[in-house]
Amino acid sequence: MNKLVISLSFALAAFGANVHAAGDAGAGKAKSAACAACHGTDGNSAAPTFPKLAGQGADYLAKQLANFKSGERKNAIMQGQAAGLSEQDMADLGAYYAAQAPKLGKTNPESLEVGEKLYRGGNAKTGVPACMSCHGPTGVGNAPAKFPALRGQFAAYTESALKAFRSGERANDAGQMMRNIASKMSDGEIKAVSEYVVGLR
Repeated sequence: MNKLVISLSFALAAFGANVHAAGDAGAGKAKSAACAACHGTDGNSAAPTFPKLAGQGADYLAKQLANFKSGERKNAIMQGQAAGLSEQDMADLGAYYAAQAPKLGKTNPESLEVGEKLYRGGNAKTGVPACMSCHGPTGVGNAPAKFPALRGQFAAYTESALKAFRSGERANDAGQMMRNIASKMSDGEIKAVSEYVVGLR
């Protein structure tokens, strides 16, 4: 447990060292037209293929856009969309979507027991920490640390993200934190926790 706390502390320090431009939500709204086709006008995507952005941390979103632009995070569509964005554009878009209210969903009853146990208590046998230690009891995330909000996110998207971390396909997590955690999770655990966070509020 102490090793985990130390690791999280180093990760938080790394996140805090990144300084970004201050975002303007009004300017972000004006710049969000191209995003709306996939993510919805208010960041509440209609299709699980595209993640909900509404209510997500502003700095987290700006970081993801910067990672897409640099190629640190891979996605052909998003790399193309982010290519022409400036740091200010990214900050403005982050501020706009952070100010929007996410549409929350309902937890799959079949995943409630396992998902809740993992989210709130982790799995001591395999070394998986409680998800809420970084993402919060209600899934709102930790904005200063750039830990994303999970509440209301499509289960299919969260599941695919965890599997991408597990396989190493996605590698833009500080200190390999999510890759290390996801590597210890089974398919069943990933599915259960993904379906659980949909209903967090």
